[in-house]
Amino acid sequence: MPPSLSGEQRFDIRIARDGTWYHEGGPIKRIELSKLFATVLRRDEAGDYWLVTPVERGRIVVDDVPFVAVEMTASGRGEDQVLSFRTNLDDWVEAGPDHPIRVAHDPESGEPTPYIDIRMGLEARIARSVYYDMVNHCATTNGPEGEEAEVGVWSNGRFFVLGRLSGA
Repeated sequence: MPPSLSGEQRFDIRIARDGTWYHEGGPIKRIELSKLFATVLRRDEAGDYWLVTPVERGRIVVDDVPFVAVEMTASGRGEDQVLSFRTNLDDWVEAGPDHPIRVAHDPESGEPTPYIDIRMGLEARIARSVYYDMVNHCATTNGPEGEEAEVGVWSNGRFFVLGRLSGA
């Protein structure tokens, strides 16, 4: 954060789990405006989200993560595969060392929720339909002796674990 900015202000902006941006309780209908806000979106070390401009900054509410990956393309096969994801705000990223995929599991249901890093610690939740498409590109690797096999995807030379196979 620029040191010249003092004080803490809260903007009445919220990003819903589905990626919809809201201002004062109503959805922002112009995607261009949401895209503009996204260019100044930052996340601090504590996990709080801020809109930061050269003259002001304000905290906003993000229900889950600020973006949703709504489309995926795949090229290549095996370790040479490249998975590219498009967000709800039309940003494209290739999964790999600079844009890792992670999977969180709901502590109660165990249901997986996959995410991809978009930029500077800002993530996109991978939409369920995109996740199912991604699973079609999975590979299985043998875990170390005595451990479960891992199921995941290759992209840009990196293997991202999506889950483990019990008894494999």
